[in-house]
Amino acid sequence: MRRVRTDPREELPNILFKNTVTPAIGILTYALCGFALMYPGETNWILGQAFGFAGFGLHDPAAADPMAYNGKFTYWTDFLFQGMFAATAATIVSGAVAERIKLNSYMVFTAVYVAIVYPILGSWGWGGGWLLDRFNFHDFAGSTFVHSVGGWAALSGILLLGPRIGKYVNGKPMAIMGHSMPLATIGVFLLWFGWFGFNGASALSADPQVVSLVLVNTTLAAAAGILAAMVSGMALLKRIDFSMALNGCLAGLVAITAGCDAVTPLSAIVIGLIAGVLVVLAVLGFDRLMIDDPVGALSVHLVNGVLGTLAVGIFSSQYSVLSQLVGILSVGGAAFDTSFAIFYVLKKTLGIRITETVELRGLDVWEHGSEAYAGFQIFTNV
Repeated sequence: MRRVRTDPREELPNILFKNTVTPAIGILTYALCGFALMYPGETNWILGQAFGFAGFGLHDPAAADPMAYNGKFTYWTDFLFQGMFAATAATIVSGAVAERIKLNSYMVFTAVYVAIVYPILGSWGWGGGWLLDRFNFHDFAGSTFVHSVGGWAALSGILLLGPRIGKYVNGKPMAIMGHSMPLATIGVFLLWFGWFGFNGASALSADPQVVSLVLVNTTLAAAAGILAAMVSGMALLKRIDFSMALNGCLAGLVAITAGCDAVTPLSAIVIGLIAGVLVVLAVLGFDRLMIDDPVGALSVHLVNGVLGTLAVGIFSSQYSVLSQLVGILSVGGAAFDTSFAIFYVLKKTLGIRITETVELRGLDVWEHGSEAYAGFQIFTNV
């Protein structure tokens, strides 16, 4: 008789803690050095504009022009805005490695990745680096620099961790149900609402023409993603899979993020439809490859981050497919290699995978000394 954890509530506080500590780590490390790596200033570029550093800490507005964006966006606002982007990239990893990663190793990874890797890669485009300068690469609000950067890191972590116990039996994926669909639904709607801030504020001004187009395209792509994922799920799974529809919403949002300022509303709908279909295919495909992603982070953020970046070149006459492809491949290769190296070092030192006993018992009690809902029985014999 083997004791098996059957109640997903026993991962809830662990997930909630990671989503609380990740922005704390991300914002502080971004303040310490990440912001200065991402926006180093023209005089600080070295190694052919691939890397630069403006110094530790945030600068006094008297030294750094407090209204550096034509009087429309302040230095301090830019830090706050970009710091949340940096933390978001790390939260993508959090969901993908859920239920089997050591908390201390995850926090070390987050600190290193957000402090160094994320801002250097972001500087290639958003900091005036070589992708923008030489290739006119366009990623308006982060399909590549946030979502796929987080997605490639998530993939490296998943590969080194391996699947959860009981996820694959004789090569067949077994469903491990989530904690609460109502909470998942609330989370998706909060993300949809928050996306207006991420995409809309990426205009770096309150220009009504640009911001309104961005918000409309964001909304249309999300709506199209929901319907496309719903229909795709019905066709492939022979049922209306609610979780697929929720991920379809997020897939549409990720896919429109790179070009929401540069495509027409009709193109935004098409991009959302493609994203909704693609996310369903990706979820099923990763399962066939036995790549265990509990929340579909790879399918939503990595796959559709790539789609959205490529779509800029396809649906906008201002940018080329080749230039977008160069950005996808260069950022993707660097993100995957560096994150794999960080996780590998952690695996050989601190270790990254919890023990079988801890995994079956649940991380909440072992890592935090608490349960999701005190007094509930969480074990059964099989």
